Amino acid sequence: MSALTIAQALPYVNWMVLAALGVGAFAYVVLAARLTDATRGYLRFTAACAATLGGLALAADLALEPQLALPEGAALAIRAAAPELDALRRAGLAVFALAGLVYVAAAPRRPRVDPLGAISLAAGAGALAAAAVGWAPTAADSVPLMIQLLVLAAAAGGSLATLILGHWYLVTPKLSAGPLASLTRLLLWAIAIQALLFVLWTTLGTGPWQEAWTSLTGPAALFVWLRLLVSLLFAIVLTAMALRTAQMRSMESATGLLYINLAAVLAGTIGAAALYVSAGLLV
Repeated sequence: MSALTIAQALPYVNWMVLAALGVGAFAYVVLAARLTDATRGYLRFTAACAATLGGLALAADLALEPQLALPEGAALAIRAAAPELDALRRAGLAVFALAGLVYVAAAPRRPRVDPLGAISLAAGAGALAAAAVGWAPTAADSVPLMIQLLVLAAAAGGSLATLILGHWYLVTPKLSAGPLASLTRLLLWAIAIQALLFVLWTTLGTGPWQEAWTSLTGPAALFVWLRLLVSLLFAIVLTAMALRTAQMRSMESATGLLYINLAAVLAGTIGAAALYVSAGLLV
């Protein structure tokens, strides 16, 4: 991979990672508020982190400095988005970040109706969808890319939100094991779905520059196998162990496992984004 390709791909990879972390973490906040007895302190702090990540993604997208602008690179597998899709993507991030900050003040527990959460999640998902439609080389390629961005958000943002919750037990020892067990179980499902999609993407050759099976043996095969072994299979094992230790109320052990899991999932998120942008591979 040339230095030019790496330089052109970095802004897109940066955007995908920040947006996935923010939108995914906020989704777990909304689910934790609805389904568990997680404390309002946790809900507020994690919502603030998610909104901040969304704001950082928006700042990167707006490219206030000319040298940080998302480039139109012929060396990349993606294309420059149409101006209206650029505007839609940025508007979605702006609404997501602002609604998330307002949510911090409310942070309802067990809400019957959660309009703020729904608005913020819809805006965040809309930004990811606009990115997929705008950057995918063809309309047909935009659907798998949209799915990929959503599952990256579920795994990366979920890993962050679950790790933060693990830390919360250090200051709230009387909190039941239910919230951490529930979020960890959701995270386990998210990573398992990623693993199933990996098999689908690689065997069918779903990416724009990808043919069936070739990503497992081609020039990027090392990174593809690392994606499978480290950020999917290893992450599944770590998350399952964290779930088991959380159910046993060994919260320090669970948090330690979730730390390692976050590192593995983040590495995989960066790798998956980079492989799509630079090599047209879905993994």
